Formats: sequence, structure tokens, C-alpha cells
Amino acid sequence: MRILVTGGAGFIGSHLVEKLLAAGDAVIILDDFNDFYDPQIKRANIAGFGKDVTVWHVDLRDGAAVRSLFHREKVDAIAHLAARAGVRPSIQLPQLYYDTNVTGTLHLLEAARVTGVERFVFASSSSVYGASKTVPFSEDQHLTQTLSPYAATKVAGEFLCSTYSHLYQIRVVALRYFTVYGPRQRPDLAIHQFTRRIYAGQPIDQFGDGSTRRDYTYIDDVIQGTMAALKYDGSRYDIFNLGESDTIQLKELISAIENALGRKGKVNRLPEQPGDMPLTCADISKARKLLGYNPTMKFSEGLPKFIDWFLKSAK
Repeated sequence: MRILVTGGAGFIGSHLVEKLLAAGDAVIILDDFNDFYDPQIKRANIAGFGKDVTVWHVDLRDGAAVRSLFHREKVDAIAHLAARAGVRPSIQLPQLYYDTNVTGTLHLLEAARVTGVERFVFASSSSVYGASKTVPFSEDQHLTQTLSPYAATKVAGEFLCSTYSHLYQIRVVALRYFTVYGPRQRPDLAIHQFTRRIYAGQPIDQFGDGSTRRDYTYIDDVIQGTMAALKYDGSRYDIFNLGESDTIQLKELISAIENALGRKGKVNRLPEQPGDMPLTCADISKARKLLGYNPTMKFSEGLPKFIDWFLKSAK
């Protein structure tokens, strides 16, 4: 297949491109290389692909540029991973998040409709569950409230996808990713940020008392689930959680990083951050049954793999 990977130069995107190329698929990358973090990191992520991929420098907010890409490239499927990410920045820049994540998704769906693309995978987020009292989070839960503009844009993206699937018979799978980590993880995310700062002897910020819990999901497991979603032939529109179904407390995370690095961190204890979820935990029974999703990387094994990558890349 010829697959367009939006955000293909990013953390998850570059891993997906790598896997698709290994499977013999043709890959087109759409990325705007914005400055949310150093664009050179993204360029390094895809440097090894060379001429095996076509790279389009396109901002999803630019509908004309998106249409131009689709008129020039034949696309069989879209893996839409591009987004303005992060809960806290979305509170400061809600319009940017809406324009990129909602309007940008609409531009892609419209292009898919016009050019007859029949398969669309949408990267959603565990943040859509808000402060759900039902744990673990299940795909059939009724979503009543999100806690950040970022999460709201992901819910909106899911609904846009379901609408286009219904109206135009596009097969759409929405994947709710749960805190993905591993080699090439974005530098703003907690595991990478804490590791970098503890390694450098700099203080880290701990928001709240350290009791918040996250379902950390290793990159290889997420990619296995995403590859399966690109071949899914079940319901025309469906939603799946991709997590590990195992939660780690923030203070446990910090301790694990300290132990892996052999260094003690200096912790700034700060008030809880608006928009942060107290807990994420995935019910993955549906993904196991229908996608053959089979996460195998325990956090106790995955974190050292990330630390090993970090230490090699820091030299």
C-alpha cells in the first residue's frame, strides 16, 4: 500500500514509518517541522530513510497545501498522527490546538473523500476520558467532560472521523494512545524530560504529591497495534485503546529513573497542574480481541531500554 503518515517525522510517526518500510509499503510523510520542540530532532528521526520516503513539508492548517499533496500523490491509506500535542501548552494556546488538530483533521478527511482514500487511522488519546471514575477506561464509556483543550480537540477529531466514515464509507479506526514512551520520545514528555534533567544534575518539577498514575505504553507495542489498525476489516468506524493496562505512580516513575541512571534527582514539588488527569488506565480487551493487539513490554523492562537509548544519544 501507499500510506501517508502525517507527523511522520515525530516520535511515534517515525517508528511507524520504519515498520511500514520494513513491511514493504510505500510511505509518504507529511510534517510541518514546527518548533514545538527542536525541528532538528525530527529531521534526525527520518534521516536514515533517505530516498525510501517522500517528505512533504506541509502545515495541516493550510487546506490548499493539503489538497495539493493529495492531487500529486496517490494514497491508499492515511495514518494521521500529526497534532499539536501536550495538555499544558493547549491551555495557553487553545486556538492553535483547535486549528491544527480539528481543522487540520477536517482538511485531511476532505482530501480523503475527494480522492477516494478508503482507509484512515486517527491517533486519538487517553486524555479523552477526562477524570473518569470508571477504571480501567473502556471504549464504550460515555465521554462527558474533558480536562484540557488538547483532549477536547481529540474528541472532536474522533467525531469528525465517525461522521466522514458514515457519510462517505471511509474505513476509520481511532486509536486512543496511552502515554507512549521509548527511544526517540519527545523531549517535553515526562520520562524524557526527567531523565535529561536528572542526568544533567538539574531540578525536576513534580506537580502534585506524586500520586498521579499513568498507563505507560512502550513504542513497539503501540506500533504493533497501529499496524493492525491499518489492516482492520471489522466495523467501518471503530475505536480502540492502546495501552499496557498497568499504571505507575509519578513518584515511582521518578524513583525508577533515578535508579536506572544511578543519580538522585532534585525535586521541586509544585501544586497540581490544571488539565492534568489524576489517572489513566486502559481496558485493552477489545483491542486484544479484534486487532490482535498484544503488548509485551513491561515498564520495568521498557524504561531501561529508553535510558540506554538516551545515554547513547546524549554522548
